[in-house]
Amino acid sequence: MLKGIPKILSPELLKVLCEMGHSDRLVIADGNFPAETMGKDAIVIRMDGHGTCEILEAILQLFPLDTYVEHPVNLMQVMPGDPVETPIWEDYKAIVKKADERGESAVGEIERFAFYEQAKTAYAIIATGESALYANIMLQKGVV
Repeated sequence: MLKGIPKILSPELLKVLCEMGHSDRLVIADGNFPAETMGKDAIVIRMDGHGTCEILEAILQLFPLDTYVEHPVNLMQVMPGDPVETPIWEDYKAIVKKADERGESAVGEIERFAFYEQAKTAYAIIATGESALYANIMLQKGVV
């Protein structure tokens, strides 16, 4: 056991976060995301019993966001015409605002298929049990 480390962060995930370097990407994926397919060249960590918000909040206690890019946090855009609501995005923005002085302006959106292409180059993908639609979020690591 360690002091000051959120209990939701497993030893495997802590190791991955530590191994990541500046500009490496981490995807926190919802339950519908094809984590194993997109993560063929990445480390896939299963956290099926958890939601994306609790994982994001815990990770951002330790994980610096990249200050050299406009949007170190990116969400998967809703497909045009898809009648899906994304209230979880407001939760994400509130969590990011607590962790980064840029607040909501650190959060961008990436078109769905471009998000998939970027996810294929991620260092790691966390597969969650999140049931919200379009709840995928990608973080780009900064420096300490």
